[in-house]
Amino acid sequence: MPVELTLRPETRGPLSVYPIEAVRPFKIDAFVTDRFGGVSEAPYDSLNLATHVGDRSERVRENRQRVATASGVDAQHLVTTRQVHGHEVLELSTPQENLEGDGLVTSLPGLALAILVADCVPLLLVDQSSSRFGVVHAGWRGLASGVLTSALGHFEDPRSVHAFVGPCISVEGYQIGPEVAALFATVPEALYSDVGDRSLLDLRQVVVHQLNALGLLDEHLAQCRQSTDGGEVFYSDRAQRPSGRFALVARRSS
Repeated sequence: MPVELTLRPETRGPLSVYPIEAVRPFKIDAFVTDRFGGVSEAPYDSLNLATHVGDRSERVRENRQRVATASGVDAQHLVTTRQVHGHEVLELSTPQENLEGDGLVTSLPGLALAILVADCVPLLLVDQSSSRFGVVHAGWRGLASGVLTSALGHFEDPRSVHAFVGPCISVEGYQIGPEVAALFATVPEALYSDVGDRSLLDLRQVVVHQLNALGLLDEHLAQCRQSTDGGEVFYSDRAQRPSGRFALVARRSS
């Protein structure tokens, strides 16, 4: 079973961020943002980091600048991607813009990777044997299409990779229909009966099961206890539409 952790906030400038202490021994500074400390107005208030949800672009730029500062890089070295709920994971050798895919991997120092979510799973991968690390957006579509297979394909040996599962929607809050449930019918302890033909899906359990099946060691897994339910601390697309997006951000520290 993965180690369960409760993320504790710390202040970095105007932001409260939630450091991921489990990866600090590997010289990775990683944290999760919440929805506070930014400049966006309702319904995106206030640290929305997504450009595709209807928020004003200048406000998103300022919010991203604040996150970049919290990560110790300039805005040009905070790299994110427009997520499409697919399986493509991009490898970066230089800072880039206008990317499209559901994961980012790099070995570069001084480059901060950010993956954006609002109920889906934000996943951090760190190689203990090299400087490589990555971030992944894992919703049900991505998990069904093999985004974790793509992500671990960028690492030489899955047994040397450590994974952290960030805040996402809880199993109690994630009702799905029979078509989606059928995709995960073989995952142990991932599906629970709900009203009528509806089921409840445990996205975290699906992630853990798939990572184990791909060769990642169980003792290298940690997951966050917090959820996005209600959208009060972390954005939740199910709780509010339109909704902003929060981020899992990671950078190799000196």
